[in-house]
Amino acid sequence: MDYNREHSPLLVKSQAFASRIVNMVDYLSSNRNVMFKSIYDQVLRSGTSIMANVRESQFAQSKAGFISKLQIALKEASETQGWLILLTEKKCITEREGASMKEDCNELIAMLTASVNTSKKNQQIIIK
Repeated sequence: MDYNREHSPLLVKSQAFASRIVNMVDYLSSNRNVMFKSIYDQVLRSGTSIMANVRESQFAQSKAGFISKLQIALKEASETQGWLILLTEKKCITEREGASMKEDCNELIAMLTASVNTSKKNQQIIIK
C-alpha cells in the first residue's frame, strides 16, 4: 500500500463524505417517508461514486485517464449537491444537516476542480 496515495487529502475527504452519505441514507430509509426512496437511492449512488472515481483515478493508465476520472467525480459531486438541496427543501433533512452535507460537498468540488485544473495545466506543460 502506498502511504501517500492512501492518505491524500482528496481521497480522505471523499471517503469520509461517502461514509456520511451512507449513514444519512440508512437513517432516512428507516425513519422517513418511503415516497422519497428513489431520491435516497440517487444520492447514495452519486455521493459514493465520488469516492469510487477518486480511488479509480489513482490507478489510471494515463494522465488523460486520471483527469477523466476526476471529472466524473466532479460531475457526481455536482449531482449530489443537487440531491442534498432537494432533500433539504423537502424537509427530509434539516437545514443544519443539509448545510453541513452541502459544505462537505462544496469542499470536495473545490478540491476536485483544483486537481483537474492542475492536472490539465501539467499535462499541457509535458506536451509542449
